Amino acid sequence: MKKLFILLFFTVATNQAQETGEDKLGAWYMYFGANKVSERFSIHSEAQFRYYETTSNFNQLLLRIGLNYHISSEAIATFGYGYIETNTSFEDIPNENKLLENRIFEQFILKNKVWKLLFEHRFRFEQRFLNSGTSSDTQHRARYRLQITLPLSNTFFLNFYDEIFLNLQDDIFAQNRLYAALGINIVKNLSLQLGYLKNHFNTANFDRLQFGVFYNPDLSRKKIEVK
Repeated sequence: MKKLFILLFFTVATNQAQETGEDKLGAWYMYFGANKVSERFSIHSEAQFRYYETTSNFNQLLLRIGLNYHISSEAIATFGYGYIETNTSFEDIPNENKLLENRIFEQFILKNKVWKLLFEHRFRFEQRFLNSGTSSDTQHRARYRLQITLPLSNTFFLNFYDEIFLNLQDDIFAQNRLYAALGINIVKNLSLQLGYLKNHFNTANFDRLQFGVFYNPDLSRKKIEVK
């Protein structure tokens, strides 16, 4: 009887671990844009498609848009909105275990350069309005990201960051993301990043490949010189 109980316990524990997708290599496919519309303002646009596995088992859709105010070349303030749709279960069941979130965020970025290293400090506050269909909740969160970029040539660069998420209610630690990537400058204002993300929560750790497209065309009207 004791052996049966032990076997049942490990079977249940193993099934629960598999349902979280912790043992799967997932992937995030991402687009980011920062489109200048005037001397001081630009539009931030973003779309992310996240999967529990590299090409299947949808996890999360994230759409974000914001207005950037460029205080200087080293400081940017942003106010924005995000829509997030999450399948909270590793089991890919349509219309079940779905969480919808409307999010407002305020952000401040500081940049500086040391030797060849480009440092970026990002501070973000979020007001999160969550709805599971049967219940709703409002939560607040603070985030800090330290990003370091090392140019290798005019074409290639390395990008690293660590970002911590802190809840402003309940347990203070929410998650931590550690990221490393190889970047490629395709043309001016267009680059790609191929990287790896370690996403750590209190009760789970996820490994994610990341494929990012960064496209930043200048949409402001240029002054035409009259000769």
